[in-house]
Amino acid sequence: MRDMTQLLALAGFGFLLGMRHATDADHVIAVTTILNRSRSFLHGTVIGAIWGLGHTITVLLVGIAIIVFGVVIPPAIGLGMEFAVAIMLILLGVLSLTGGMRWLVERFTPPAPLHGHPHEHLHAHEADAEPHPHGHAHLHGHGSDPGLVQTFGWFQLGRPLVVGLVHGLAGSAAVAFLVLTDLAVNDSGQAIVYLLIFCAGVAAGMAILTTVIGLPFLVSRAKSERINRWLTVASGALSLAFGLYLAYQIGFVDGLFTGDFNWEPH
Repeated sequence: MRDMTQLLALAGFGFLLGMRHATDADHVIAVTTILNRSRSFLHGTVIGAIWGLGHTITVLLVGIAIIVFGVVIPPAIGLGMEFAVAIMLILLGVLSLTGGMRWLVERFTPPAPLHGHPHEHLHAHEADAEPHPHGHAHLHGHGSDPGLVQTFGWFQLGRPLVVGLVHGLAGSAAVAFLVLTDLAVNDSGQAIVYLLIFCAGVAAGMAILTTVIGLPFLVSRAKSERINRWLTVASGALSLAFGLYLAYQIGFVDGLFTGDFNWEPH
């Protein structure tokens, strides 16, 4: 009974810590740069959940290697993993500011499905039409929710997954370190359960956070293309600036480029 209580307390702490981890500045900035095509609260929520899935995959793989097999990550490797996050933020920022991201989205995102119109000429589609309750024809699938793949395309859905995978590289060593030291978990099974609960907290936190962050983009798309464009530029500039800051901090202050390593999982 005592062990079960301890495990539940550990799981609760891990979930709350995962929720807090989702609000880290680099996580928020990275997700903000990929929300400008969101068309509903649900889409923003799913993007956050996909980000959390990518983060979970990497954290589990690296965390299990550390906890179960006793893998020790050298400072140079640890700093390199964190530096990958800085490079990703810089790349996202540059693509947003130069229009490269817009080109990629338009290139790999399917066009928005057409909705039926009361005066639309059906012609070749007449055979597929059904009587509308008010006397208008309705085409199969044209007036229904097109789904995430049809709305975003595989590129838009894959982008938050890749971003989450990279962020997981930077955070996995810290999570495993926390489990093995601050929480004093000696049982590898409990440690893995903690990792799973932590990752669930991260995914839930990012799903909620992206829903909230996506609101300005959702409103601006409906009200003003200019405002939406400025929001995109602002998120790109913030991503670039923060990525450059992280690159300098990791490369020179923490010693990745100088060889004077000042790193521990944090």
